[in-house]
Amino acid sequence: MHQKTNWAQFGTLISVFFFWGFVAASNDILIPVFEDKFHLEHWQSQLVSIAFYVAYTVGSLIYVAISKSIGSDLLNKVGYKNGIAIGLIISAIGTLLFYPAANSASFTLMLSGLFIVGLGFSLQQIAANPLAIVIGDPATGSQRLTMAGGVNNFGTTIGPLLVSFAIFGSVSHANTNASIESVKTPYLILGLAFVLVAVFFKFSSIPNKIDLDHVAETSAGEEDAHSAKLLHRKSAISYPQLWMGMIGIFVYVGVEVSTASNLPKYLKQDLLISTDKVAPFISLYWASLMIGRWTGAIGAFGLSKSAQQVLRFVMPYVAFGIFLLVNIIGGHDIKAFAIYPLLIVVMIIGDLFSKGNPARMLLIFSSCGIAALLIGMATTGMVSVYAFTSVGLFCSTLWPCIFTLAVAGLGKHTNQGSSLLIMMIMGGGFISLFQGILSETPLGIHYSYIMGAACFAYLAFYAIRAKSVLKSQGIDFDALQAGGGH
Repeated sequence: MHQKTNWAQFGTLISVFFFWGFVAASNDILIPVFEDKFHLEHWQSQLVSIAFYVAYTVGSLIYVAISKSIGSDLLNKVGYKNGIAIGLIISAIGTLLFYPAANSASFTLMLSGLFIVGLGFSLQQIAANPLAIVIGDPATGSQRLTMAGGVNNFGTTIGPLLVSFAIFGSVSHANTNASIESVKTPYLILGLAFVLVAVFFKFSSIPNKIDLDHVAETSAGEEDAHSAKLLHRKSAISYPQLWMGMIGIFVYVGVEVSTASNLPKYLKQDLLISTDKVAPFISLYWASLMIGRWTGAIGAFGLSKSAQQVLRFVMPYVAFGIFLLVNIIGGHDIKAFAIYPLLIVVMIIGDLFSKGNPARMLLIFSSCGIAALLIGMATTGMVSVYAFTSVGLFCSTLWPCIFTLAVAGLGKHTNQGSSLLIMMIMGGGFISLFQGILSETPLGIHYSYIMGAACFAYLAFYAIRAKSVLKSQGIDFDALQAGGGH
């Protein structure tokens, strides 16, 4: 029996996905501002990413430690809905630190605030992802996660624009020297929003308890349910598809975040674009992920195959149109982005060739990512900017591909494997830092993007190797459709 999606509950749930994206992309605006105002080396400014993304790992470890100390899973104890509300309050406390941090011009206090915001997001992530699966038919849960990922990327699209406006005011050259104190206002408003949404969650109809065993069964996939070759091991980490997938998540989140977080310096240094003018380019990068994820969410609506095929061509341009509309409203010149729809065609072709197979999609999009970064490094001017921002298109569906391959065949270890994969989100901080350090060498910021190409190279290897490993365990994804979202 198929369970219908509770769209009212799902609509409430995805509000937290929006916040995750809003803050994550807004960090890319803070990086050049902090670099200027605190007189930092470029690699030091990347500590913004470290503080935010390592918080996910620390939060997951704290969650595991508390669960072990009380002898029960923490969310089973306090409830999933309550867990998200608590996570929102923790994040709100982090935003409050921006007030004294801005007044005292303390970079350390700013990083502490971001770290606490990330801790709250970690608890929200642990609770929200399984909730998205059980709020409807678990068989289409991964597609709801893709849709949630699309909402996440709507947050990443408008976040840089709104935060940039809040910091620089009217986007005029006279405001490029805005005070560091201007940073506190958008984050205090964000903190208030966290509190209001936490209260809303507390009194919403979202379930507090869920059937984790059912989620684990679905996540493992029907393809391995009757396989005689299934491995039965003592822990999740003993499955090669998982530990290789953990490295995959580390480098995937790494290349996704570092490409954007290092982009402001490239725009400023090589294209002479001032700090207050970089927001539309950062917005385009994250909108590119939205373009891919909105396309991947089509299957969640139960439409006919013919309708889905049409929407695979329509939805990417609807998402791109939203990016243009947001920038027009913000008073930005959009003529520079007129050529970008041609790059979206490349993503659509890659999606069609993948035929929904996660291993094939991972290989195709990783190869496209390598090509985009190599073209970006081999060219200059706007051509290189288009190439670097198109990395967002090719990162858009990699999370679900890696996640699907990594947890396949884990059976009762699926939840343990999922938590280990979530911990590897810290790659977003470390890879950004490594690229920042590389940019200070003779390679410079332009050629530091070789770091991202190396990340994509590993993902291409993982696509080939994971397919082989899973086949040896009797699992073949040729008939499956990839889905999910970060």
